[in-house]
Amino acid sequence: MLNTAFLPELALMLTVLVLFFMTLGKFRTGTIQGASLLLTAVTLVATFMSMNAQDSLFFDAYLVDSLSQLFKMVIVGGLFLVFLLGRGLTGIEGKLHCEYNMFLAISALGLMFLSSSVELLTILLSLEISSYALYVVIPFRNGQGRIHVEAGIKYVLFGAASTGLTLYGMSYIFGLAHTTYLNELAQLMPSLVATQPLAVIAMILVMTAFFYKLALFPMHFWTPDVYQGASNETTSFVATLPKVGAVLLLIRFVAVAGYDVSQLTWVLAVIAVLSMTLGNLTALVQTDLKRLLAYSSIAHAGYVMIGILTADEMGMSAAVFYVIGYLLMNLGCFYVIYNVAPDGENVSFDDLKGLSRRSPLLALTLLVSAFGMAGIPPTIGFIGKFMLFTGAIHKGFYALVILAVINAAVAAFYYLKMARAAYCAPDSDQEVIALPFTAKLLGTFFILAIIIIGAMPQSLLATAKHAVETLM
Repeated sequence: MLNTAFLPELALMLTVLVLFFMTLGKFRTGTIQGASLLLTAVTLVATFMSMNAQDSLFFDAYLVDSLSQLFKMVIVGGLFLVFLLGRGLTGIEGKLHCEYNMFLAISALGLMFLSSSVELLTILLSLEISSYALYVVIPFRNGQGRIHVEAGIKYVLFGAASTGLTLYGMSYIFGLAHTTYLNELAQLMPSLVATQPLAVIAMILVMTAFFYKLALFPMHFWTPDVYQGASNETTSFVATLPKVGAVLLLIRFVAVAGYDVSQLTWVLAVIAVLSMTLGNLTALVQTDLKRLLAYSSIAHAGYVMIGILTADEMGMSAAVFYVIGYLLMNLGCFYVIYNVAPDGENVSFDDLKGLSRRSPLLALTLLVSAFGMAGIPPTIGFIGKFMLFTGAIHKGFYALVILAVINAAVAAFYYLKMARAAYCAPDSDQEVIALPFTAKLLGTFFILAIIIIGAMPQSLLATAKHAVETLM
């Protein structure tokens, strides 16, 4: 049972090991990408084989359950899509291609560890494994001045600050509860939070690291500069997979704190509203597409928090569903950015003009992804928002839902602006974008996944509900 339960991690460790040995030689980019995709596909199969595994490993600090396995599947699937999206690694220095893929795999491995970690120090170590790999790869950008160095420094500084605050909060929790295991904290924290104001502060401090990964207010300041400074391939990873891990840990921590903790609920509600409002209003004035998606991600983090703070099965399963949809929609946008910018440069609204003539598939992918993030039916984004808002109404958070709906209406403006730019007439004649077969296949996948899951969400919603049931 141990081998089956730990099979996805072992497969991804093998991927990292093979890529490490490949760094010792000289391989063409096509060979590196092919090996990375093949090894990640093997990891995907291994994860699928262990989907029903149930076990507790490493002195009960590592829990394999339905929730962890679902998120591992999403993380490995997301890594595969990132590798496939950045097939030529045009934004990364040629001599660093193998090292780049290796560090992305290490970061994904840290997120997989995070999915099953149910002990505070194990959670911290898993977070640091994921973060340190990203600290290394963010400056791996070809050309574009020194903007990538600034992005790397900002990511490191904010990461160090969030880690320090998280450790401080963990020390408070240990001092109050005398344990670092989440299952024991789940029995002690509801009463402690109700009677000890320090316990609420401790929980917020511990969640700081997850706010940082999710780009939630007030740990969001790094997001636009890092998105803009990092390469398009790196940003597609940073914008999606760490957020998946952060959502899982926030779900586990809110479940630990208890279902009817008014103080913590109101703090999270305020954070959600500030994230949505700040992200959407600032995104309205952006011209750089990656900066726009950065502020958009801050707003989406606020939407996800609405589901998490309900602390019930409906809201949390909606949060799980939404973050999976967000991964697909966001990667769809970055797929377009990567193919519009052949040399890895940043993309503005002007660069999107005439895209429908240069590449109808890219324009349609951007249109569907933008409609999804705006919450327009029948996309996955619409049903995700609908489920989140329904869960919040079910708990009586009417004011929160009203503010979220207003924010969604504001966000629709800049998402539709993206789509409109793609279908605008160009200022001058532009070259047609020739896409290889794999890129065409990937674009078609994003379009179909966003629409089909949105139109028929029952299967994914049932899977998310089954995964969350383990916490209730």
